Amino acid sequence: MNLVTLQTNYTKDFEQNLNYLENLINSCENDSLILAPELALSGYSYDNIQKAAEFSKKAIKRLKKLSKYKAIALTLTIFKDGNYYNRFYIFYQKQIVHTQDKYRLFKLGNEQKYFSKPKNDKKIKFFKIGHLTIATLICFELRFTKYWNRLKGADIILVPAMWGKGRKEHFETLVKALAISNQCFVIASNSADDNCCKSSSIINPFGEVLLDDSKELLQSVFDKKQIRKIRKFLDVGIDYE
Repeated sequence: MNLVTLQTNYTKDFEQNLNYLENLINSCENDSLILAPELALSGYSYDNIQKAAEFSKKAIKRLKKLSKYKAIALTLTIFKDGNYYNRFYIFYQKQIVHTQDKYRLFKLGNEQKYFSKPKNDKKIKFFKIGHLTIATLICFELRFTKYWNRLKGADIILVPAMWGKGRKEHFETLVKALAISNQCFVIASNSADDNCCKSSSIINPFGEVLLDDSKELLQSVFDKKQIRKIRKFLDVGIDYE
């Protein structure tokens, strides 16, 4: 599988954002796993959150179609049962494979004033795409290392984010440490908004980092042998096939 991370900005025009994302997805080869930044189609849009949630319904239909030969992951603004959620979706073979609402809301960004969180964090867990074991941590959740331990055994951990530029070194250090600690691939996709640090990257189980702030698309080949190799020779108790 080809691993792809995006590093895109967004505009106030949701349709324009979706069209741009679709073009990037179409540029990727089949059998790619593509991660877009957190809320890539709308940003937080607190002043237009209802419109963002309505647009998400349209985006879901279009992204499903695009996922016939690719896996596509991102978060969207969702309205359900009177509440708004920052919900992670991954689409594959024209299906929704996994959803997960952001549990650790970022108080410095006032997320808790606009978004609700689920009753518990049980959906921070493994899910499967084919023979791959995948998990995700949404932005601020990356800082909670108890989740790192829960996700040991994943082949790939996805980190969609809108991480502030003042904490750039934190983001880069944490995603690299996650890959090394969990001996897996990490795909981090951060927004290129002026307030964000970019730093989208793909890190392999040895901690080797692919990062380029000047590009909006980075890709690397997934190699399961790298996971087996490091887990076998640096045995810290993580199972390998």
